[in-house]
Amino acid sequence: MPFTLSQLLNRLSFRQLQVFYAVYERKSYSRAAEELALTQPAVSSQIRQLEHAIGQPVFEYIGKKIYVTAAGEQLASHVSTIFADLGRFQMELATLQGQIRGELRLSAVSTAQYVVPYMLKGFLEQFPQVQVQLQVVNRAKALERLHENHDDLVIMGMVPEALALNILPFLDNLLVPVLRSGDPLLQQAHLDTQTFLDAGLLIRERGSGTRHALEQWCARQHYRLTPKLELGSNAAVKHGVLAGLGVAVLPRLSINAELRLGELAIPALEGFPLRRSWSVVYPAGKHPTPVMRAFLDYVKGSMNQLQQNLYGD
Repeated sequence: MPFTLSQLLNRLSFRQLQVFYAVYERKSYSRAAEELALTQPAVSSQIRQLEHAIGQPVFEYIGKKIYVTAAGEQLASHVSTIFADLGRFQMELATLQGQIRGELRLSAVSTAQYVVPYMLKGFLEQFPQVQVQLQVVNRAKALERLHENHDDLVIMGMVPEALALNILPFLDNLLVPVLRSGDPLLQQAHLDTQTFLDAGLLIRERGSGTRHALEQWCARQHYRLTPKLELGSNAAVKHGVLAGLGVAVLPRLSINAELRLGELAIPALEGFPLRRSWSVVYPAGKHPTPVMRAFLDYVKGSMNQLQQNLYGD
């Protein structure tokens, strides 16, 4: 016979739910214990008490692998909502006291990793009681996280038009052609774009926003795109160019140091730079927390300064 709500409230504790959710996310008793600064037997004890309280198992072992039961999945969904509401309540209490305090969960596409630290430095100086969790992912993963509402805000370049989103563009993302200094192509008086693209193009993996932007532009301009080598990060592509493997199209901000040192060069090519914008986005139906609103207001107010600091414009 199912427990009444009153019975469940008497039998469950927030500590049990916290331990359960840590095991659920990590799929490991030992990693949950490490995260919560508990011993593994203490975690096991909390899970046993929780299972006794609800009358059903939430985890099961098959071989040496942990699996979540149907009851565990249902519980995880509700616990996630409860904890999110409590976090929002905590922020609202802080706001009533004239403070901005709480957690800000961000995802950023890998090209934005050159920008986000400068955004966070000023924001955290202004709001030191905010705790930021940042995930750096490629565009495909960022879209997945956005669709599943994993984060408070996502920082990305090419924003999908098919999703209902709130979008705040805040900084130019200039994609530029890149050659190693001393490359013979730099000696050509009138280097054309197709010759450059045919000169051993190093390109990001599928799912990358930089690659997607270049492919879209080449298709519109009727340029042939035949990559020589596919690499998994902008840093890998950049070092490939430095090693003499070929040429590339990269975010301007990702090569600032190499340009200053004279190791890389940007040839003058028709159609470049490709101009995109980094944007802060979140689902249209999402209600911003006080911390989210503070971050969005900070970004709006610091756009010009960020542009000047990063591009010198």
